[in-house]
Amino acid sequence: MNKLAGAFLAFCSLVWAASSVYEFTMNSIDGKSVTLASYRGKVLMIVNVASRCGYTPQYAALEAVYEKYRDRGFLIAGFPANNFGGQEPGTNEEIRQFCSAKYNVKFPMFAKISVAGEDQAPLYHYLTAAQGGEIEWNFTKFLIDRNGKIARRFPSETTPDSPEVTAAIESALGR
Repeated sequence: MNKLAGAFLAFCSLVWAASSVYEFTMNSIDGKSVTLASYRGKVLMIVNVASRCGYTPQYAALEAVYEKYRDRGFLIAGFPANNFGGQEPGTNEEIRQFCSAKYNVKFPMFAKISVAGEDQAPLYHYLTAAQGGEIEWNFTKFLIDRNGKIARRFPSETTPDSPEVTAAIESALGR
């Protein structure tokens, strides 16, 4: 078996065998390896983000929700992606600077990845296979419970501070 085929089989076995998001390791926006298992016991919202999207103002609501609930064990993980309309063309450093300067983002941001298509990141393959199929646009939100399981999925147009989302966060946190 050649190296490419072996790598593909390893990728497939990881995605098919994954039982929670804790089994994935991703790169932070500043290049550090982060195992999602380090978030064990937290409620996590995973969001694919973009800097030039009509939904980009949701960064403000994401940060507000993060600030409101973080002391109760809530985290947001932003994953920049350029899959839809070329709306995230920047480098990781440009994205980091944009998020910091424009929206004062303090929640964890990760390196730009692909959330759809043939080069879809294994984490997003897991998320979409388990909950609702392919990502349709930027700012799709996955709420992950304290056990690393997908609790809910919210479409792009549902804002992070909507009653539906905050009720789901509060339920996952245990009120």
